[in-house]
Amino acid sequence: MSRDPEAPPRFARFAAIDWSGAKGRRHKGIAIAWCDAGEKAPRLVRPGHVWSRSEVLDWLLETAGEAPTLYGFDFSYAPPIAERGAYFPGETAPPADAKALWAYVDRLCDDEDLGAASFMEQHHRRHFYFGAADGVKANFLHHRVCEHAFNATGGGKASTLYDAVGAAQVAKASYAGMRLLHRLEGRVPVWPFDFTGDARTDLLPDAGSLVVEIYTRVFIRLAGLSGRKVRTRADLNLALRGLGSRPTRLAADPSDHETDVLIAAAGLRAIAGDRAYWQPPLLTPALARTEGWTFGVL
Repeated sequence: MSRDPEAPPRFARFAAIDWSGAKGRRHKGIAIAWCDAGEKAPRLVRPGHVWSRSEVLDWLLETAGEAPTLYGFDFSYAPPIAERGAYFPGETAPPADAKALWAYVDRLCDDEDLGAASFMEQHHRRHFYFGAADGVKANFLHHRVCEHAFNATGGGKASTLYDAVGAAQVAKASYAGMRLLHRLEGRVPVWPFDFTGDARTDLLPDAGSLVVEIYTRVFIRLAGLSGRKVRTRADLNLALRGLGSRPTRLAADPSDHETDVLIAAAGLRAIAGDRAYWQPPLLTPALARTEGWTFGVL
């Protein structure tokens, strides 16, 4: 992949986190991988460990100051607002931008381990689809600009933050993730929300560690694979090779959570030096404040 010599500063490390919105204190769905700049294979962080969301936050804050690191979380950082005019139309004094929304979610939720199920189940129930009793599912399927951009590529459909049922839903993880993002305020910047000047060039980060939103399927596709999931060492190493990485030497076939983050870490490294990914054509300063963007989607 081509790299612009005047692109954002090179990061020393690249980390990908598969997140979870499940209830409880520890979550088998969370996995973390990272890699150094260069070509070495990505590696799992604490393989076999069952993470809590609070532990992930602590780990991020501990490692962010060690070296400039690009962290990618696989959840949506905000619901759509451009196509509807509000995150939750009809509500009194709803949050007007993403940072206000993160604070609002965190203030309302006292769920265990940064959970946010109560936000959907109690505080704003009518906006979320939990099953047929809620009516026609299509009426809840609203998308952000970046999700429309990804869906238009034909590689599958990104989910929506109003769909809270089924294995493919991302709502529970995303609202829990907003509580983590709120706790990063003033500590580790989040792209593009902390880079919202009047010009598109202001959307570029300057230096240091940074958090971005990712969608692991984007990197599987960038690697040249067509499927949604990778579950074997052979396919994992095929994907890594497509992203300019050396192969892993895992002792056994990994889970799809592990392959997702191993591929995404290598994928972040592969594209972080390309200015185009920091300036998607449709990402305006207004969207940077309200909806954000999935890094890797053009």
